[in-house]
Amino acid sequence: MATKMLFNSVVNWFIGRRMDQIKHFLRHPVECQQEILFSQLFLAEDTEYGRKYGFKNIKSYHDFRRQVPIVSYEDFESYIEKARQGQSDIIWPGAIRRFAKSSGTTNAKSKFIPITDESLQDCHYKAGKDLISIYVNNHPESCLFQNKNLRLGGSVEVYKDFKTQFGDLSAILIENLPYWVEVINTPCRKVSLMSEWETKLRAIVSEVKNEKVGSLTGVPSWMMVLLQRLLKETGKDSIAEIWPDLEVFFHGGISFTPYREQYRALIGKDINYYEIYNASEGFFGIQDRSNSDEMLLMLDYGIFYEFIPMDKFNPDDLQAIPLQEVEVGKNYALVITTNGGLWRYLIGDTVRFTSTDPYRFKISGRTKHYINAFGEELMIDNVEAALAKASAETGAGIVDYTGAPIYMNGNASGAHEWIIEFSRTPSCRDTFTTIFDETLKTLNSDYEAKRYNDMTLRRPVIHTARENLFYDWMEQRGKLGGQNKVPRLSNDRQYIEPLLELNSFA
Repeated sequence: MATKMLFNSVVNWFIGRRMDQIKHFLRHPVECQQEILFSQLFLAEDTEYGRKYGFKNIKSYHDFRRQVPIVSYEDFESYIEKARQGQSDIIWPGAIRRFAKSSGTTNAKSKFIPITDESLQDCHYKAGKDLISIYVNNHPESCLFQNKNLRLGGSVEVYKDFKTQFGDLSAILIENLPYWVEVINTPCRKVSLMSEWETKLRAIVSEVKNEKVGSLTGVPSWMMVLLQRLLKETGKDSIAEIWPDLEVFFHGGISFTPYREQYRALIGKDINYYEIYNASEGFFGIQDRSNSDEMLLMLDYGIFYEFIPMDKFNPDDLQAIPLQEVEVGKNYALVITTNGGLWRYLIGDTVRFTSTDPYRFKISGRTKHYINAFGEELMIDNVEAALAKASAETGAGIVDYTGAPIYMNGNASGAHEWIIEFSRTPSCRDTFTTIFDETLKTLNSDYEAKRYNDMTLRRPVIHTARENLFYDWMEQRGKLGGQNKVPRLSNDRQYIEPLLELNSFA
């Protein structure tokens, strides 16, 4: 009893202290960001990148924006490769020992994102502590520390290459966790780092079915596969029968909107759902309020943020603005400068702010994951909202989907083509399509204009996918599990064509 009281008092002290620090950056966001920028310029001024772009001479944000270019991975790759080969002082002081290999959803080519000691401790691990602090602060009645957290990370081990290591970000995080954190997580490290997805699933189910689990952490799509497998293995009707103390699912990686109702049915009771925005490049946002669909931009993780308005996005002339100039309701491409050695790096995600006091936002899509074949500028957040409404009004449940353009042919209008795997089919598929289409019109004026009288865009074409279509497709591509994601939108037909072909064999 005395040990438990001591533990609880230490935890409460830590949570209170951290919440005070969060309140500080909420009150002083611009000052916090300026401090991060100039401390990192100072640290890196004698690196190869710092010397090339004159970090010592940068005295203002205007200087920084003028002297340092915005870069994509391809622009920055040569510096990363030098660091991967063990060279010191290239993009960050000293040698960088770890690199996160990206899942490569947008390019077949792998990306290696630097993970410095500073980004590991002051960004990724700090965010993990913050997630718990924010949750327990919001739910003082929580029994989180009396049960285990089920984590579902990547299916890739950490490999050695040159003088450095690389692997899935989650594998790197698990490899370097302190012992006390391992004690409260399940499955064990050995199982968590298994490479082959099906073998790993069996091992996880075998280990966790007899554990006392109070929280889940992972990507919604893959966590659902695991929980469904668990029900099949145990013969139970709901997850609550297996884990009556389950109280929260910390999720990220993809939108939770298509999965919310399915999780409610799968778990069999109401629990809390908290969204996080983490990537190999950094940890950016945490849902800080219950029953919210917004995340708080975390401003003291060693990341300096800039934003490119998507209505002015020009790959040949990228112009960014600082945090204090963003506006509510606009879509922005995210540009980051980090304690991982990334400088004005275009991450590829787009966000839309819902508030600037404090800075809360939603992920709206990807700079490369959209449909704009006809000037309709269709983003993922529009699609998710329209699918959610169509599903609610027709009793449908969605497992996975992807969309692409049907190009104009002669005098024929173009269209958007969708392939959707349903867990529950709509009561009327024609009604589902109509609601989806009409909702997109209300959400996106560009789409509505292109749909006028079917002149540019005709009614959407929706195909029903066979069961496990997307799972089988991801398996074919070697992308089962972990942080791999089904591409939701594409401005060409590179994803939908093989899916339609695979679906035809049903």
